[in-house]
Formats: sequence, structure tokens, C-alpha cells
Amino acid sequence: MSNEPQKAGGTKSLPTEIRLLIAFALMGLVVFGTPYFYKLIGIKMPEKTEQQPPQQQQQSSQTNAATPAPSTPTLATPAQKAALEPPSGPSVAASGEESLTVDTELYHIVFSNRGASVKSWTLKKFKDRAGKPLELVNPAAIVKTGRPFGYEFRGRKPAVDLNQALFRAKESNGGLNVDFEFSYNGTTAKKSFAFQRDSYLLQVTSEAASGGQTLQHLLVWRGGFGDLAVHSPASQQNAIRYDPSSNKVEHDNAKTAKNGPVAKDGNFSWVGLEDQYFAGVFLPVENAPLQTTIFDDQVKTPFDTSEESFVGVAVGGDAVNRLSFYVGPKEIETLRKLNPKLEQIVDFGFFGIIAKPLFLSLRWLNANWFQNYGWSIIVATIIINTVLFPLKLANLKSMRKMQVLQPEIAKINEKYKSIPLRDPRQADKNAEMMALYQKAGTNPMSGCIPMLIQMPFLFAFYKVLSVSIALRGASWLWVGDLSQPEQIAIRVLPIVLVITGFIMQKMTPMTTVDPAQQKTMMLMPLMMGFLFYQASSGLVLYWLTGNLVGIAQQWLLNKAMPQPPAAPVPATKDVKKPTNRK
Repeated sequence: MSNEPQKAGGTKSLPTEIRLLIAFALMGLVVFGTPYFYKLIGIKMPEKTEQQPPQQQQQSSQTNAATPAPSTPTLATPAQKAALEPPSGPSVAASGEESLTVDTELYHIVFSNRGASVKSWTLKKFKDRAGKPLELVNPAAIVKTGRPFGYEFRGRKPAVDLNQALFRAKESNGGLNVDFEFSYNGTTAKKSFAFQRDSYLLQVTSEAASGGQTLQHLLVWRGGFGDLAVHSPASQQNAIRYDPSSNKVEHDNAKTAKNGPVAKDGNFSWVGLEDQYFAGVFLPVENAPLQTTIFDDQVKTPFDTSEESFVGVAVGGDAVNRLSFYVGPKEIETLRKLNPKLEQIVDFGFFGIIAKPLFLSLRWLNANWFQNYGWSIIVATIIINTVLFPLKLANLKSMRKMQVLQPEIAKINEKYKSIPLRDPRQADKNAEMMALYQKAGTNPMSGCIPMLIQMPFLFAFYKVLSVSIALRGASWLWVGDLSQPEQIAIRVLPIVLVITGFIMQKMTPMTTVDPAQQKTMMLMPLMMGFLFYQASSGLVLYWLTGNLVGIAQQWLLNKAMPQPPAAPVPATKDVKKPTNRK
């Protein structure tokens, strides 16, 4: 007879070992019997999730830089959940890295399915110094900064590094549309690029989600943009955006982010990157606010092995970003036709009221008369100096009067020469000088007026040459590119500029008898030559033409208004200093 205790009612309790065996048997029945039971009643079991290929298990060495304004992932709406793969769905990925090429009349682009990013973006109608289509991507920076159109996350990041994931790619619309898709273990992502055959404007869409939650993200272009073969390319590149509230273009260079990435968010009309003549900007399709991040990247280029600070930018901010993207020349007519907002990319700056009409005049002269921007600059300069000639004539009359007054001025200077500058009697000297000028009806500052009038035109020409794509590569005689300094050992234009400056200075009436001041004035041409030696050839050509026109005008004026004979300077006694009386 068993010695096991009995429960009330006379039944025996089962031993612990037996209960454990029964429990395991029931668990096994549930585990192994459920599929057959579902099959019997017509319910389809979920398919087994595929393992991610080894290439996708590698994590990028690049980390997403944190910004001052982290965002919080939002719960997916029913529409977004329908568009994204459910966490338990099958994996969507490529088995290896591959490249896809898109060719339009304007672009040749090479995509990589790793990160659904861009390896190369060339402009077919614009050449670099080697005569090849202009490459906008800096290949030397990819290892350090990643490729353009990579993902950037401010807040929560997915478990999988999407910039290293191998997306499955599909082309459509005759090769003009490229769609990328990736899904693994609850992380899903999509990117789409829709091109047009003959347009610099395309449509970009990006999505990201993880664990049933959508992920706010940005698309990034870092490590350099535009023509990297020019002199000091990093100094010519900026992050740009148009703020309609202030009605102006805002610029940031790499120094803005020297202490780390900087967030710039707002209701911008467009945001992107520019160099001297090209721009790549994103426009929100639905006028939605844009999150942007500015980066400072220390990278090399194919043309310089030393690292420089290049500005980068990330744009977006939504879980599903729908953006238009313009990448091409900063050409006013092209930009205006595509989107009126884009015209503001060509920023003529503070002197735009002069620079823009000046550019339109140069373009008209080039198209209708000379088919050469060098000769157009020369003719435009002659016209400007001819229009200003009456002012120069009035100035010469004033300078002649100043010459007549030189003996009287010397007399006053001699009278007060021993008086210290801080002595109150210097006020008496100034009063005598002003009375003399008023009596003669002249102004001692009149000699500076022509230079002051010329300066706005100088800055306007500088701005036109800086932003006008039409002048890029424009040649004139021996000058290969008017937008750059002469590419020869000894630059001819700045040297001729100095010579003509000396000639004109010698012909211009001196309004002072002080030898030291006269020597200082004769040094001005050397200073101008030093300043212009590194300037663009078009700018030097403008100033040189102005000198030549000025020499001709001054010769005519000197013939019509001969210089008065120098009057002897009368000797005067010094003003006696007050003596201390005891």
C-alpha cells in the first residue's frame, strides 16, 4: 500500500515528477501540434523570417552626429502602416552591392544600392579643367562622410544601419525612375528618385520605420559639392536657404558648425548647397517646415591631398519626406522657368540694384553684338565711363580751383606749422581753410568723388563675375577664363593695370603741394595692382579699361583746361607761442 498522503474525498495527489512530465508533454503538444491544427481548420501560418545577408550585418563606422534639437519618433498612422512592411513580414534586401546608372540629357548619375545613395553625379553640359563632364560629388570624402542622400537621424535610430544596408533596387519609366526598398527584422526603408529627360529638377521621396514606429529623418549631402578643381573650393561653398519671412537668402559656411553639427529649422522655401556657379537645393513639395543640419567636414579632394573644411547639409525632418531637388547651374532663366522661388539662388548681394542690370547688359551685348564676354565688358566699361564723364568734368574744374588755392593753403599751413594737433588754435586753422574753400567755391574732397562713384560698379562687376554661370569658362584673347585669374606664369593684365594707373596719376592734377602726400598718391597704382593680381581676369579687364578711358578723357580735359602756373609760396612767420609770465 502506498504511503502517499491522500486528499480529502479519498483521491491521491500525483507525484511532482509525474506532474512535470505531463506539463512538458502538453507543451510539446501545443508547440508541435498547433501547425497541424491550423492547417486542419484552414489558417495559414506566418512564413519563417529569412536571415539577413552577412553584408548587411556589418555596422557602419560612421556615427550620426547629434544635434541640439532631438526629435521623437511618432506612432505610424493606419495609412503609414499600410505603406510600410509589418515587423513580422519577409526580408527585402539585395544579396550584394550593385550600381545603377541614370542618364538624361543633362545628367549622368551612378547610384549604389548600399544605403540607396549616390556615388557620382555629373553635369553633361559643363566641363571641368580637364574637359570632362563636371563631377559634383567629392569621391575622396565618401569614406569619412558617407555618400550623398544617406540617412541622418536626430532622435531614435533604427536597429539596422540603413546607410550600410543593401537595398533592393528597381528601375522604371525608361530608366528615369529608381526605387529602393529594404526590410529586415522590423526595420523598413524606401527611397525613390524620379527624373525628367531634359530638366534639372527631380522628385525625391524617402521613408523609414522601425518596430512599428515611423522614424523622422533627413537626407544628407556632405564632404563637398560642385566644382572642386577651382582655387580654394571650400571657401566658395555655402549652405544656403531662403527665408520668406525675411525675404532674403541666408548663407552658412563650414565655420558655422566648427564646434559640431548645428540645427537650422524653419519654414524655408528651399535649402541646400552652393558653390560659385552651381547649386543643389531641396524644396518641400507641400510647403512644410524643414529641418536642416549643417556640418563641418575636414576632407580631401581629388585635386588636393590636404584636408579642408567643407560645409555639408542634411534636409528633411519627417518620417516620409517628399522633396523636389534642383541640382545644376545658377542660371537665372533656367531657375525662373522651373520654379520662381529658385531665382533667388542667384544672389547679387548688396549692390544687386547695379549688378543685375549690369549682368543683363553684358548678356545682351554678348548675344547681339560680340559673342564674347571680354569685348562686352570693355564696351560696357566705356559706356559707364562716358555716362560719368560730366561728373568727372565738374570734378576737374574743382581740382583746378584747388590748384589755384595752393599758395594760400601753403601760407595757412606755414602759419600754424608749429602748433600741436591738440592745441585749441588748430580750430582757427580749420576755420581759415574752410573760409578759403567757400570763397573759391570748391571742396577739398572733390578729388575722391570719381573713386567713390567707381566703387559700386567695381563691387557690382565682382558680384556678376562671382555668380554668373555665363562667364564661367568665357575666354578673351589669351585669357582662357574671365572668371578666374590668368593661368600663366606672369599675369599680363594686372601689370598693364599698374602701368596705366601710373600714367593716369601723373596726368591728374595734384591738389596738394606737400611732396610726401604726392609720393603717397603715386603709390596707389601699386596698391591696386597688388589687390587685383589674384582677382578674376574679367574684373581686372574692367578696371584696366576704366584706366585707359580715364587717360583719354584726362588728356582731352588737360587740353581744354590747362594747368595754372604755380604761384610762389610767400614766407610767413610762425605764430608765437604764449610765454609763461612770472
